Amino acid sequence: MTDAGRETWITGAGIVSGLGEGRDAHWDALDGGRIAPAAEAFAPYLVHPLAGVNFDTQIPKKGDQRQMEPWQRIGTYAAGLALDDAGIKGNADLLGRMDLVVAAGGGERDVSVDSALLSALPGAADPAAFLNERLMNDLRPTLFLAQLSNLLAGNISIVHGVAGSSRTFMGEENAGVDAVRIARARIAAGQSEIALVGGAFNAERKDSVMLMNAGGFMWKGAPGSVWSRAPGGMGFGSMGAFVVLEAREHAQGRGAEPLARLTYVASDQAGSAPGAAADALQRLLAEAAGRLTPGLCAVISGATGAEPVTAAERALLSSAHPDLPVRATGTYLGHGFEPQFVLNLVLAAASVKRGKLFAGNDESGFEQAFAGPLRQALVTSVGHWRGQGLGLVEAVD
Repeated sequence: MTDAGRETWITGAGIVSGLGEGRDAHWDALDGGRIAPAAEAFAPYLVHPLAGVNFDTQIPKKGDQRQMEPWQRIGTYAAGLALDDAGIKGNADLLGRMDLVVAAGGGERDVSVDSALLSALPGAADPAAFLNERLMNDLRPTLFLAQLSNLLAGNISIVHGVAGSSRTFMGEENAGVDAVRIARARIAAGQSEIALVGGAFNAERKDSVMLMNAGGFMWKGAPGSVWSRAPGGMGFGSMGAFVVLEAREHAQGRGAEPLARLTYVASDQAGSAPGAAADALQRLLAEAAGRLTPGLCAVISGATGAEPVTAAERALLSSAHPDLPVRATGTYLGHGFEPQFVLNLVLAAASVKRGKLFAGNDESGFEQAFAGPLRQALVTSVGHWRGQGLGLVEAVD
């Protein structure tokens, strides 16, 4: 993305996680070093459940709530918070032409059915026939509909009335990066005036924990800094995050105040080969380097704690930008895959809006103190398996 095109403002934000809801509550919790509670039901694996949320305030119809899976309720709720924050909730004319870009995973498994099948399968005379028959009869038909990744966008349209173009991206961490990147590119090119962008993740799923643990990605220790987990691992975190992105002229025309300016978003798709992630992130950082102002800029990192990519990000930031203080939000609220980048953009925008970076909470000593003032925040996203991204937000005078 070049500097050509229209300026993009962040005019609304809605986030919810294990630390609560709203950008101010999150910033205060991070500044105080508070880590979201871990769910004992998933021990020894680290899982941060969603804080208490009254879904009725953003999804008033119980029927709508019942037909959503938890991750869809989380996302629809966060989307409503963002619309409220931008001052456009209930504005039918504006919502009718508002674009929607969602980062989403697949649907949730029926764990009880899966468990029963796995227990009975070894004793079946014909395992293939048994599996096919039980899947046909035991899984409820609505499960397959609920697993459609674009249902989050559909629920947001139904509940909140967002009726412009709709796009859904899949692909874990980079889905969130590309959702923001595409939305900003369309605004810069004059193809969109205003967009709602974000995603959601439900961490409280035993099937997801089992899957990631099989890949060696789960952290089994106590909560703590992602920079000091040996041999590495991530803790899940339930979260929803949405932002309202808007062309500056459009926002000014309706009297909206910006949280921050989104000036740069880039992504890469390097895989897990040794050194690939570090090389990709190095390329992205080199492209962004000329935009950064040392002494006024900080890094909000999406580091997961998984290795070797977390160590690679730390080494690269230490060598290429030793002057930039770093904060990893995964230490506090866990990792949420698709919405993690958007949530970190919100925290970056909240920080530059205040002109202050929240305090570090890192026993490894990597996160250094920063007195400010803060005018820029560079948001990193290095996927646990593949995918790299950067975003830059700046204060608006």
